[in-house]
Amino acid sequence: MRLSSLADYAVVLMSAAARHCGATARLNASVLAAETGVPLPTAQKLVSRLSAAGLLQSARGTGGGFRLARPAAAISLADIVEAVEGPIALTTCVDHERDDCALDHHCSVKPHWGVVNQAVRSALANVSLVQLSTAPAASAQRLKVLA
Repeated sequence: MRLSSLADYAVVLMSAAARHCGATARLNASVLAAETGVPLPTAQKLVSRLSAAGLLQSARGTGGGFRLARPAAAISLADIVEAVEGPIALTTCVDHERDDCALDHHCSVKPHWGVVNQAVRSALANVSLVQLSTAPAASAQRLKVLA
C-alpha cells in the first residue's frame, strides 16, 4: 500500500500548518509551498480540497488565508488521507458502486475486506496531526508514553 503523491503532500502541508497553529495571522498556499517545497499549484489545489473536507478554515479578502479548522490533536492522518483520496479502501470490491471484479460472485475473501479496511483506517486515525508536526524524537517519545 502506498499513498499517492497528493496525499503525501497534503500531510506535509497540514503538518506545516499545524506548526503555525496558534499564530494570529492566517497562512496562505504561497507560504506553505515555500516552506515545504510543495509546488504552488499543487499546494493551492490541496488547500482547496482540505478546506472542502473541513480540515482548513479559509477566509477571503484582506487578511485572508487559512488556518486549521480544529486543533491539531483533533485531526488524524486518516482525516487527511480521506480528504484527498476518499474513503480508505484497499480493494475496489468493497465499493458498492463498482462491480468490475471478475471474481465478485464467488469470492470468499470479499466479506473480510471491510474488517481489513477498518483496521487500516483505525491505525491511521490513531496518528494525530500533532504527532506528524513535531520533531521525530519528540514524536517517538510521545508514542512510547501512549503504548
